[in-house]
Amino acid sequence: MTAVTSRMPIAHALNLGLRHAMEADEKVMLIGEDIGQLGGVFRVTDGLQKTFGDHRVVDSPLGEAGIVGSAIGLAMAGYRPVCEIQFDGFVFPAMNQIITQLAKYRHRSEGAVTLPVVIRIPVGGGIGAIEHHSESPEAYFAHTAGLKVVSPSNPQDAYDMMKLAIGSNDPVIFLEPKRNYWLKGDVSTNTTTPANLDRAVTVRKGTDLTLVTYGALVPVAMKAADVCQEEGRNIDVIDLRSLSPIDDKAVVASVQRTGRLVVAHEASRSVGLGAELTARVQDEAFYSLISPVIRVTGYDTPYPASRLEEEWLPGLDRILDGIDRSFTY
Repeated sequence: MTAVTSRMPIAHALNLGLRHAMEADEKVMLIGEDIGQLGGVFRVTDGLQKTFGDHRVVDSPLGEAGIVGSAIGLAMAGYRPVCEIQFDGFVFPAMNQIITQLAKYRHRSEGAVTLPVVIRIPVGGGIGAIEHHSESPEAYFAHTAGLKVVSPSNPQDAYDMMKLAIGSNDPVIFLEPKRNYWLKGDVSTNTTTPANLDRAVTVRKGTDLTLVTYGALVPVAMKAADVCQEEGRNIDVIDLRSLSPIDDKAVVASVQRTGRLVVAHEASRSVGLGAELTARVQDEAFYSLISPVIRVTGYDTPYPASRLEEEWLPGLDRILDGIDRSFTY
């Protein structure tokens, strides 16, 4: 494959990653609701059934437990299935398959059986959708041993991480921030090794405070850093990319330099990724902290009606407020 650099949105980068993985390995196949002729609700699989046929891009019945259960069987038979869950809130009927089977089979078989399954889930709010279409379920999966959980924030990572996820012999929960599907950026298909799937990336260097987030909030964090720069504050922005395992070493190293930490995510506050990261930083860098760790998150309520979601979601103003609170100490 000749290396090409093009500008494209995240949705197209994911499509390209799937296409190149399917070209490279005939055992890679896709399964999900309306992913074939329609190309998926968000058109991430557009055109793939036409290229690879309906035996490799399979339109499933409306049944998430069946989608994941079928993928487990296919993986045991030597395939590398990629499942699409149409919306984040639809994954819960498949939780039994994911938690009790997919996550545990390699351990149960003492490593004799691997399950290279990728489960793609559009996640998060910001699209004006109804209930069950704007969930942030990452904590459920990150808490489950045996699963890798990742989330890209830009088109290059979407492309690279999709190929890396499909190449993994462990199951990967691949969380796609749906409100950023059409965020554009340069994508290189260079065959040199991209960043590891489980490593965080510092997307902006700073010395005064560490701001950690992932997925849809990374562009918001970058805007916050721009505002802070105008005020004379230099913010270190870290994109986690991997939510399980968490690259806490990268975060700790940054906090040891800056002395301050703000963690932001769309999911509810209690028992979220921010709480886990806070605990790890307290363990490893307590004496480096100038101020308490600040969390900027969604609220501990069910996701609201679409007319209220902009007030519910953590945005630029709330992240800047969190940064200001850190600097009051």
